[in-house]
Amino acid sequence: MSKLGSLVLALVLLVGLRNGLGQEQLKAPWRIHTLFSVECQDYFDWQTVGLIHSFKKARQPGPITRLLSCTDEERSTYKGMDLAPTMEVPSMSRHPKTGDWYPAINKPAGVVHWLTHSKEAENVDWVVILDADMIIRGPIIPWELGAEKGKPVAAYYGYLVGCDNILAHLHTKHPELCDKVGGLLAMHIDDLRALAPMWLSKTEEVREDRAHWGTNITGDIYGKGWISEMYGYSFGAAEVGLRHKINDDLMIYPGYTPRKGVEPILLHYGLPFSVGNWSFSKLEHHEDDIVYSCNRLFPAPPFPREVQMIETDQNKRRGLFLSIECISTLNEGLLIHHGSVGCAKPPWSKYLSFLKSKTFSELTRPKYLTHGEVESHKDETQQVVSIPKQATAARPKIHTLFSTECSTYFDWQTVGLMHSFHLSGQPGNITRLLSCTDDDLKGYKGHDLAPTHYVPSMSRHPLTGDWYPAINKPAAVLHWLNHVETDAEFIVILDADMILRGPITPWEFKAERGRPVSTPYDYLIGCDNELAKIHTRHPEACDKVGGVIIMHIDDLRKFALLWLHKTEEVRADKDHYATNFTGDVYGSGWISEMYGYSFGAAELNLRHIINSDVLIYPGYTPEPGVEPKVFHYGLEFKVGDWSFDKANWRNTDVVNTCWATFPDPPDPSLLTSTDKNILRRDRLSIECMRTLNEALRLHHKRRNCPDPSTKTNMSAKIKKEVPLPQKFEHTDSSLRKTRNLSMQDAESHSSFIDAADHVVGSLRVWIIGLWSFAVLGFLAAIWVVLSRHTGDGIKRKALRNKRKSSYSEFPDATP
Repeated sequence: MSKLGSLVLALVLLVGLRNGLGQEQLKAPWRIHTLFSVECQDYFDWQTVGLIHSFKKARQPGPITRLLSCTDEERSTYKGMDLAPTMEVPSMSRHPKTGDWYPAINKPAGVVHWLTHSKEAENVDWVVILDADMIIRGPIIPWELGAEKGKPVAAYYGYLVGCDNILAHLHTKHPELCDKVGGLLAMHIDDLRALAPMWLSKTEEVREDRAHWGTNITGDIYGKGWISEMYGYSFGAAEVGLRHKINDDLMIYPGYTPRKGVEPILLHYGLPFSVGNWSFSKLEHHEDDIVYSCNRLFPAPPFPREVQMIETDQNKRRGLFLSIECISTLNEGLLIHHGSVGCAKPPWSKYLSFLKSKTFSELTRPKYLTHGEVESHKDETQQVVSIPKQATAARPKIHTLFSTECSTYFDWQTVGLMHSFHLSGQPGNITRLLSCTDDDLKGYKGHDLAPTHYVPSMSRHPLTGDWYPAINKPAAVLHWLNHVETDAEFIVILDADMILRGPITPWEFKAERGRPVSTPYDYLIGCDNELAKIHTRHPEACDKVGGVIIMHIDDLRKFALLWLHKTEEVRADKDHYATNFTGDVYGSGWISEMYGYSFGAAELNLRHIINSDVLIYPGYTPEPGVEPKVFHYGLEFKVGDWSFDKANWRNTDVVNTCWATFPDPPDPSLLTSTDKNILRRDRLSIECMRTLNEALRLHHKRRNCPDPSTKTNMSAKIKKEVPLPQKFEHTDSSLRKTRNLSMQDAESHSSFIDAADHVVGSLRVWIIGLWSFAVLGFLAAIWVVLSRHTGDGIKRKALRNKRKSSYSEFPDATP
């Protein structure tokens, strides 16, 4: 009976697994492989133990390979072959051609060797490359971090100033593509195959360029060319056209304070760090054979309760906890390793007890990357500090601003901009300037959508009564400058209806004090006619610019008040609203704020560096070879029969309606045009819309919206009657309403079919589950009955035998 039961149980489980699990669960995920490079030294062995232990603890998917570079002499005495899954690679510490001693070159050389000789490299989609002196805190999933083919994700290494000067011009044909990155690299295997040989070649090239080893050129504080390999990577990536998504939140150096709300997933202990009187520096353990000394650990750091007494600031305290976590994870790895090689059980101590405690287990459970959250509207001045100290001197601080109002129309734009801000790797912090009336604020729900500075609304002008919401932009910037202390050197000003594709930095676009950068707005013809002569003393200095602005803080402090005043001035000049004066097709003074900017800048003789490559409107064809940094979806754009116009969603609440998104654009794989320019134009439009929809999906997930797979969700695509832009309400209204209602019916029908399919699928799973439980319950019941029957028989027989041999005065109590 037990064999039959086991067989039935196996069949039940097999059927349940095949039918009860979703097909997606049966599919293998994209394959990830993690690499790190070391040499045959005790110094790298204890780092290897720590990294491998954290790799397992963090549940990093896929295999990991140690690229072990050893000379023949080192290999003959090396004891650590079993410390990690290992591929031995020829040592290039002593260059075979030049004789130069430079061990760091083993990293790109090892990657090239792995790609060429490892069978595992033939069966992988994504590669994560780390340094040995790292502790992994949580899974590093490239596609979840935003990595794409052609766009690796990396951590920021701001001290690589050679990307901005003659070094880049000497060593790459594309200095404008040079990204200051390193530490953590996550990229597609195809990109790595293209990059790796160039990484090695450029490392050799920079290493040989002794004439440019100086600190002022490389940023290397030792001036010895030690970071040539890092430049080899950046220059190699630029050479093959890779642009990185740079993320300041992924990695932190122990000893640094994390940004509020940020949970880094990688600790890089490359610099000394301390907690109170305790300190640790990896360089002090260069010759340390701690891996091979039974039960010897690094000096124990203070306990968490001691840290609570040392530091009262909650965020600084969190930084100290990261330092404790780093060294204690290292020690935990050593302890486990010592036990695995037969070391005797170590004597009890408070620290060993801590390593086995629930407190430490909770402190080191797998983490998942989070970006900074808004704790209060006063947090807009906080700065990213998780980069090496030497980077701060070379990197001017940046703060990004954008202006909105208290409406759901601006809220979904805010969600999109904030999502793209984090993906883009834009340095520094971002602040939303939120202009609201008191009545608006009472019912407003979007306070937590972005770091926010609240400003009084000037939509209705307090003196003239003029209704002109666009004036809130200069008014809000002025209010922020007057009420917030910032140490940012440059301010980047964006519009809410923008999607960032990459970082916008003053050093890339050559912004300086007195020379702001902006994008061309050629329709501002008022700069060329009497409008400029009326409203500025320097019409010759009037630049037709807008959209993206990069300006030095000193210039902005002088300029902001003029921007506001000139906006009021142009808005009041109704005699010159006409299209032939302003270029405004509506002739209603709607672009007065744009002229306020241009005329205000002209008053101060601020001449702009005008860069047409920064921004593109989806639907426009980009220039060949240009990768715009910003999508500005201010105009309607189309891909085939699909289209999107932000104005049609002015009164639709996609932020507070669970799982609401915009109609998805076509799949890029279905595009059929043979014209490369049209194909690229359409792909950019699709990218913009997909980024916006993904931002909304993640927003709904963070809001704990109910799982859409567990119940019918008819609001996944919003049923809506598309409102007409106010300026066109008088034309074709009945025709447009009919068309939009038809679209609504089609979307509703599609949603109903999807929901019905989901319900049928769910019922199938439940029926199979109930059937499985019924069979198992039946078998269990039979087993219990039979077991009880057999057991009762055995008990009665034993009882009778016992009574026969017992004293006769004990009566038989059986009935």
